Formats: sequence, structure tokens, C-alpha cells
Amino acid sequence: MVDDLTAVAGIHVGHATDPAGQTGVTAVLCPPAGAVFAVDVRGGGPATSETDVARPGNLVERAHAILLCGGSAFGLAAAAGARDWLAGRGIGFPTVAGPVPIVPAAALFDLATGQPARPTPEMGAAACAAAAGGPVEQGRVGAGTGCNVAKLLGTAYMEPGGLGSAAVAAGDWTVGALVAVNAVGEVRDPVTGRAVAGAGLAEAFLRADTPAAGPGVGENTTLVVVATDAPLSRDQCCRLAAMAHDGLARTLFPAHTPFDGDIVFALATGCATGPVDATGLARLGTAAVLAVERAVLRACRY
Repeated sequence: MVDDLTAVAGIHVGHATDPAGQTGVTAVLCPPAGAVFAVDVRGGGPATSETDVARPGNLVERAHAILLCGGSAFGLAAAAGARDWLAGRGIGFPTVAGPVPIVPAAALFDLATGQPARPTPEMGAAACAAAAGGPVEQGRVGAGTGCNVAKLLGTAYMEPGGLGSAAVAAGDWTVGALVAVNAVGEVRDPVTGRAVAGAGLAEAFLRADTPAAGPGVGENTTLVVVATDAPLSRDQCCRLAAMAHDGLARTLFPAHTPFDGDIVFALATGCATGPVDATGLARLGTAAVLAVERAVLRACRY
């Protein structure tokens, strides 16, 4: 089995990278008919667009792509290019005026790295055009290009982050995760308990007498896409996204801080058979936690 997000049938991933500007865009394309989706935001400083549509009870239940961007709120402009690219191929929510692509997006802060640069609509379109089946390029690429971690005591202590992806089998289904890791916290391996990046910073941060510049407000954020081929409802996708956050809590210390905009998008392509009962959903959620854990560690080890 391909060991990344594209192990999920119907999912393709593409990047657009600006090495000089140290920023980029990652596009996760769903099947042409879209995928049932949900969003769970737990960080205190999110930058998002088209996430309200994911709330249960709203008309639209399917997304056609998810866009992860650098550039903080400026980077959300890249989603316009993704929408244009999809609409040009007849993909989107059907209306009398033609298809309207549903492209929820989230951005992380990388404006302080590299030359001043922001993702553009052209980069959003390029990431979509580059989307393909696995293997997914990982490391400092796409939305992971300008990522850094371990900034609790200021940027003098930070270490490289990046983008990682992994997949886990859950019975007859598959769950994949893709994570752009730009956390203020340190990174720990939940199996060994050892620090992968930022060893000891969290404990030092707790001491009131620690001489530190302190974490930058809004200068962080970890972005996650989890996907499964199981045929989930919107409510079930909401639960999958909620459980997947545990993968961040088990690897990022601390996670979900006021300085991060941590967010999980959950997608269900329905390419595999069902139905999914409560036990099956718990199994999928457990797989999502493991996939997110592995993706985070990979992002910081490339």
C-alpha cells in the first residue's frame, strides 16, 4: 500500500513551491464529484476560508479540493486559483451559472522566513495541476516549505518543520493523513517519548524566570488533512476530524495553543463499501490518530 494520503482512493496531492520566498501551497484534490467533508478548528489563531460551509445542517456537504497555504491570511488568495482551475474542468457544485468549486482553505504563518513572498492564485492553480497519485513529496515543500517548530522560547530555538504524510489500514478501509507542521511547541515521538525537535523547551517555558523572547502571536499553526475511502456521513466526518486531533496532541507539546491555528479537515471519498457503524467509526478514528502521528514525525525528519 502507498504510505501517504494518496493511499485513499480518489485522493490526489500536488504542490507549488517558492524556494526563495520559503512559502508554498499544497492542494488535495477529491474525486470530481467531491468528497463529504468536515472541519475541526482547535488552535487559537486560525486563518481559513470556506470552513463555515462544513457545519452540519448546511446545504453543501462535499468539497472538491482542500488547499493548505503559507503566507498567513494573505496566502488564502491561492484558493481563488484552485477554484478557477477546477471550474475550468467542469468541477464544482452545480448551479444555473455553471459549477462552483468548493475549496476550503487554511493558511499557516511563514512570512518571516526567506524573501518576503505570499502564495498567489497562480500557485493555487499550479498545485492543482501538479496533483497526482503517490508518492507524495514530503519535507520542506508546498505548504511545508517555510515551516518551523519549537518556538516556545522564541525563534532563536526553532528547528525545521515541514510537510509529512502517512496512511494506515483500518479493516477494509484506509485512512491517510497529510500534515504541514509549523507548531510553536516541541515535537515528540509518542512511542519513545523522546523529543524530535525542541527538547526541553516546554518544561523551560513553564518556569516564570525563564529568560525568553516568547512565542510569536499568530506565527505558527499546524494544518492537517485526513481522508478515508469509507462512506461517511457529514456527522461521521466531524467525529473523524475530532479524533484526528489526538494525533497532534500526542506529538506536539503543547498543541492547540493561543499562538497556533491548528485545524483538521476530514474527507470521505466513499470509494470503498460500507456502511460504517459506531465501532467502524471508532476504528477509523484510531487509524487517523496513528496516521497523523506518523505524518507529523515524518514532516520533521526529512
